[in-house]
Amino acid sequence: MGSRAVIEKHFRHIRTGLFVAWALISAFVVGLSVHAAQEQALSDVMQKAGETLAVQTEILSGVLDKYRLLPPLLSRQSSIRALFVRDAGGNAQTVDARRTAEEIAAMSAAMDVAFFFPDGSLLANARGSSVTSSQDLPDLIEVARQGRLGRAALSYGEGQRTYAFSSGVRREGRFVGVVIVYVDFYRVEAAWALSARRIFVTDRTDTVFLANDPEWRLQPISALREPGRSDRYLINGGFEDRLDLVRRLPLLEWDLHVLADPAPVDAARFSAAAMATLACLLAGLIALVALRRNEVAIIRARADRATALRLERVVRDRTRALSVTNRSLSHEVEVRREAEARLRKTQDELVQTAKLAALGQMSTALSHEYNQPLAAIRSYADNALRFLDRGLTSEVAGNLTRINGLVERMAELSRTLLSFSRKPGATVGPVPLGTIIDEALMLARPRARAAGIASIQVGPDVPGLYVEGGRVRLGQVFVNLINNAVDVLSGQPGGRIDIDARREADRVVVTVCDNGPGIAPEQVPKVFDPFFTTKGIGEGIGIGLSIADNIIRDFGGTITAGNRPEGGACFTITLRAADAPEPAGVRRMEPLAEDGAG
Repeated sequence: MGSRAVIEKHFRHIRTGLFVAWALISAFVVGLSVHAAQEQALSDVMQKAGETLAVQTEILSGVLDKYRLLPPLLSRQSSIRALFVRDAGGNAQTVDARRTAEEIAAMSAAMDVAFFFPDGSLLANARGSSVTSSQDLPDLIEVARQGRLGRAALSYGEGQRTYAFSSGVRREGRFVGVVIVYVDFYRVEAAWALSARRIFVTDRTDTVFLANDPEWRLQPISALREPGRSDRYLINGGFEDRLDLVRRLPLLEWDLHVLADPAPVDAARFSAAAMATLACLLAGLIALVALRRNEVAIIRARADRATALRLERVVRDRTRALSVTNRSLSHEVEVRREAEARLRKTQDELVQTAKLAALGQMSTALSHEYNQPLAAIRSYADNALRFLDRGLTSEVAGNLTRINGLVERMAELSRTLLSFSRKPGATVGPVPLGTIIDEALMLARPRARAAGIASIQVGPDVPGLYVEGGRVRLGQVFVNLINNAVDVLSGQPGGRIDIDARREADRVVVTVCDNGPGIAPEQVPKVFDPFFTTKGIGEGIGIGLSIADNIIRDFGGTITAGNRPEGGACFTITLRAADAPEPAGVRRMEPLAEDGAG
């Protein structure tokens, strides 16, 4: 107990020091996080506001530049100079001048186009507006008289504002008039109105000349700011903090302002402070928990150390016993592995035995298949000898051709028997379904004829299908299914076996059906069980369908048994579909190379 009290006192001092250090570090981290977040958010806000400022500067400059060169171009037109001619009575061409002004205003989309005489009297203008009453008109005429481009920002009745460009008209070197083009800022302010930020222009008197807020227009900037503050503006009836970005337009003597909302900066500072505080609290809590666990672990280690010595002796005894048990288990595992190897070998031999058994069942019919061609060959050979004695060589050639066809038929049957009797390999690949079924029928058809089967029909879609499998093993499946159908239909008049296949997406479904008595419902779940058979003693051992089920599973497919509605058993095989392999050129492929047969 004394040792435990010393440990607890030691850890109390550590916790106190840890709390002080945590408080200092947390204050520093929170302050640093708030400052970094504020700088980042302020930079983002200023960057976006700066982009808006740059874009609006270009828009405003573009609108004014569009009309800046129009008065000088007009003043050099002979048709315009001709308007400033008075007749003998001192009358001017007012109608023509007004029509010309209207045409120019319509084509240029200017607010107004006006023609003045040097004394300031109006010749004509397009809109009939009151722009001609501006007090800056004498300055525009005087600058034009000096041969320079005149410009002025004008404001007149009902808060209307425009910007005017003037240029002098000279005829034979004499100053005869002035062309003034007035620019409307309606489209500029309409574009500004789409921005969420407050945008406005102040002139050299600090008066708001243009703004996207109608209430700010022609107001002194001092009236829109909170007294004594340059960062609080009158927004929606109250003063709010705003960041003011300004760009000078020297030619116009204007300042373009964009007010950015600092609320994202405050939100970023608050979020950073909250996240940093939570992170520091979490770190402190983790440190406190780790310290407490360390304290408990040390106390527990002291308590467990005494027990450890006693347990060591028990562990040594148990270790000896476990070593003996492990050696026994290792020996048992080795025995099981040998048993599994023997089981697999026995299964392979059983499959091969089943194949040879099937060949044995078909031996009588196959013997008949061989005897018929042999008898025919002997008859054709005897006849050929007689034809030779008589000199009938054309008849001899016909007999030899028939003998050659019979020999080829016997050779094909022999190759099929040989391939079926060989032990198959484990290779799986694309194989032609039609060829496999033809080979299976070549082996099973003699037995079917001997059993009195009326017909074996193969569907028209079978020859063009390819499936994933092994040629020999898949052929064994169909031989087993056809032989089972032959056994069921043996001696039954009108016996019929139907084999069909169809492709469904990436699968090929093959059916092998007969018109026999079918399978009893209670026997359907058992037909694929090893050694289950409905045949009599000595007629079969019941492993054919079990072997077929295992082969189909190895190919990634399924086989099911059932009955057709019109009567008879039907086995359905589902295999993975495959595409036809690429042609191998002139090289002839061996029939069984794809299934590992040698």
